[in-house]
Amino acid sequence: MPSLPLLAQATVAKHNTPKDCWVTLFNRKVYDVTSFLDEHPGGADLIYPYAGKDVTEIMADRSSHDHSESAYEMLDEDMLVGYLATPEEEKELLNNKNNVDVEVKLTGEESFNMYEFHDKLPAEHLLSVQTDYDDDVKKHKFLDLNRPLLMQVLTGGFTKEFYLEQVHRPRHYGKGSAPLFGNFLEPISLTPWWVVPLVWLPPNLFLFYLGMKENHWLVALSFWVLGLFVWTFVEYCLHRFLFHLDQYLPDHPIFLTLHFLLHGIHHYLPMDGYRLVLPPTLFVVLAYPFYRLIFGIFPYSWALSGFAGGTLGYIMYDVTHYVLHHAKLPGYLQDVKTYHLEHHYKNYEMGFGVTSRFWDVIFGTEITGTYDKNQ
Repeated sequence: MPSLPLLAQATVAKHNTPKDCWVTLFNRKVYDVTSFLDEHPGGADLIYPYAGKDVTEIMADRSSHDHSESAYEMLDEDMLVGYLATPEEEKELLNNKNNVDVEVKLTGEESFNMYEFHDKLPAEHLLSVQTDYDDDVKKHKFLDLNRPLLMQVLTGGFTKEFYLEQVHRPRHYGKGSAPLFGNFLEPISLTPWWVVPLVWLPPNLFLFYLGMKENHWLVALSFWVLGLFVWTFVEYCLHRFLFHLDQYLPDHPIFLTLHFLLHGIHHYLPMDGYRLVLPPTLFVVLAYPFYRLIFGIFPYSWALSGFAGGTLGYIMYDVTHYVLHHAKLPGYLQDVKTYHLEHHYKNYEMGFGVTSRFWDVIFGTEITGTYDKNQ
């Protein structure tokens, strides 16, 4: 398979002369049409104004020149030279800090189908390459990332089997966050990672303070540590038995939509930085039963320390979850990151521990096999 570079916009724009003419299509695919200029049925003069620019609109304009499907196929077969980086990719993926031409090669084993599961993780920078929306919809007949997603799940008529197969094949929107509701409800689906410690650390520290005040310090710390440990089990159970209630879902659009809203969207778009932590309202809903249980079983003073430990575990979990998707980490933490990405890109039915694999080992759901720590 030939090398296909990921190209910065500035690089493409420089190829803007009759002797060196590049154009883009759908603001994604980059074509070298230099050798085709003299063969163009409408004449080279129609192409010159678009050298170094996008031709999507003019190719679709029948009043200018009618293009058949074979014209698009010819571009892909004979003139495709690379892919245009989105502004987000230029900033985060290409890391073009010195404002120079940057080309990241998508070659060899890195060029395999990102929609399939593999024995080996893809190179980490490939996880943030934008999905070709049109090709994805045409090939998989699932969701269009350009349109609000939730209503498509509700009205798409998908069977449970098809839905589960597709929703666990990761895509990447590449332009921030894909629309979920597409209306005034959109903001409540987006939560920056820093909201979690900002909102929950102050009341958590206050609970810890009350626990220390009500108990001997050794008793308070003991229940705090117990709460922290119990959280790791709760984290595992929530992820495995609630978020991945996959095979037990009723085969009905409403239940598939609820699944998508709760956790499916995260597997569909795992690198979406604004949908990696729980919105505060959803955390309250999930935490309330545990609050009633803990304060119902234990004396009030013990419950304060235990609940403080448990909620601190949650805060650490959510922040860790964001970091595992979006930060380069050292040593052990990089291993934890790779393990979690294997859950997304290798086997979503295993590897439910996020902050550690302890309970995966205990319950036999550990993802095993070798992986490259340098990816």
